[in-house]
Amino acid sequence: MQKNALAPERTLKKQSVWRMLNQNKILILMCVPAIVFFFIFSYLPMPGAYIAFTNFQYNKGIFGSPFVGLKNFQFLFISGQLGLLLKNTVLYNIAFIVLGNVVQLAFAILLNEVANKAYKKTAQSIMFLPYFISDVLVSLLVYNLLNYDYGFISHLVRSLGGDMPKVYQNANAWPFIIVLVNLWKSTGYGTVVYFAAITGMDSSMMEAAQIDGANAWQRIRYITLPTLKPTVIILFLFAIGGILKGNFGLFYNLVGNNSMLFKTTDIIETYVYRSMMNSFNFSQSSAVGLFQSVVGFFIVLGANAFVKHLDPDYALF
Repeated sequence: MQKNALAPERTLKKQSVWRMLNQNKILILMCVPAIVFFFIFSYLPMPGAYIAFTNFQYNKGIFGSPFVGLKNFQFLFISGQLGLLLKNTVLYNIAFIVLGNVVQLAFAILLNEVANKAYKKTAQSIMFLPYFISDVLVSLLVYNLLNYDYGFISHLVRSLGGDMPKVYQNANAWPFIIVLVNLWKSTGYGTVVYFAAITGMDSSMMEAAQIDGANAWQRIRYITLPTLKPTVIILFLFAIGGILKGNFGLFYNLVGNNSMLFKTTDIIETYVYRSMMNSFNFSQSSAVGLFQSVVGFFIVLGANAFVKHLDPDYALF
């Protein structure tokens, strides 16, 4: 009797699912390219993670190579550098996430308050431009600004009678330089994302607030910021998953093999690259990447659980 009673309910659920798919078929078709992309480039290669547990040999392939268990994961732990690498990687990413989101949010709100549409478009384009500049060109720009002998800033300081420190020999200066360069590159992209969220707001709320006499700061505090809260949380959850993954291109091009700066600039990716540059040990490098991904996955789960505990409406899942 119970099974017979559940049958109509299951039929109704199936019908509702098909009805939902039919009603949103255009949106689903728009998502198909993204689904195919992630399936091909993210899910199909996942079995290749098995290389992290093998002593990879070219002639035997990934699944034919000898299984060595967790031996490849010992590489970082016995290097004696894991503490420094984790500290640098995590602290840089925290600075990138926190400062980046604050600056991007601030610029998006300021752009929204500008009435001149032509100025808005021009400002967005100018801010977005650094995002497309390669890290190689960025490193060249920084070098030509900060180089002690030929740098523009060094020449300017000396022409004014000052003494320019040798930045490429001072490890303590580079956390500030790297964070500033990253902000310069990423602010435009994040600003556009937040600005798009702002433009999607219900304009009637702003109009009602203006009629009630609310000034710009009050509108930002009580309407704009609460409306952007879900976007901020989602972007934060996405970003925190890569907290153990550094921007290799940015760090390596800015610092290179300058060992005098490794104390404050060496991250997991740059250390692994230098260690594997001559040995081409794919198994150990894959083990490091898998370690970063697994830890990041659990960090996202923990952060999402925390957000869900505070407010289930803002959680990813």
